[in-house]
Amino acid sequence: MQKITPFLWFDCQAIEAANFYTSIFKNSKITEISHYAEGAPLPAGTVMSVSFELDGTQFMALNGGPFAPFTEAISFFISTTGQEEIDYLWEKLSADGGSPGRCGWLKDKYGISWQVVPGNMKDFFGGGDVGKAGRVMRAMMKMDKLVISELQAAAVASD
Repeated sequence: MQKITPFLWFDCQAIEAANFYTSIFKNSKITEISHYAEGAPLPAGTVMSVSFELDGTQFMALNGGPFAPFTEAISFFISTTGQEEIDYLWEKLSADGGSPGRCGWLKDKYGISWQVVPGNMKDFFGGGDVGKAGRVMRAMMKMDKLVISELQAAAVASD
């Protein structure tokens, strides 16, 4: 059992969002749906919460009303296997009203922030080579969706 589970507060889109996310990530599924009972803050029978898994990670979503909007202060960091996965996730997560941000960040149509990055990102910044790290950072700061080949080119360029 997962000890810490991300819990997402939606206005009224919890089931819609869970369906959206489970359609994007492999090995994902909705595991439980609960409904509000009589006397609850929302009408009886309304979806209250949805438990779901994204590629093996458990999440919970609540329909709690418009009182707690999402901000960039919390994001989900996705470590990808390569450019094809970056392109796929970027397209899917930013679709239908999502918006790109800088340096691999984006917001989906529900306002949740995601970071879609290469799994080997630390290699571009690690090793104590300050010049390399600076070149990669400057290249990354010009990008919305990250392009691995451009990050690699910056890493091997000379100052």
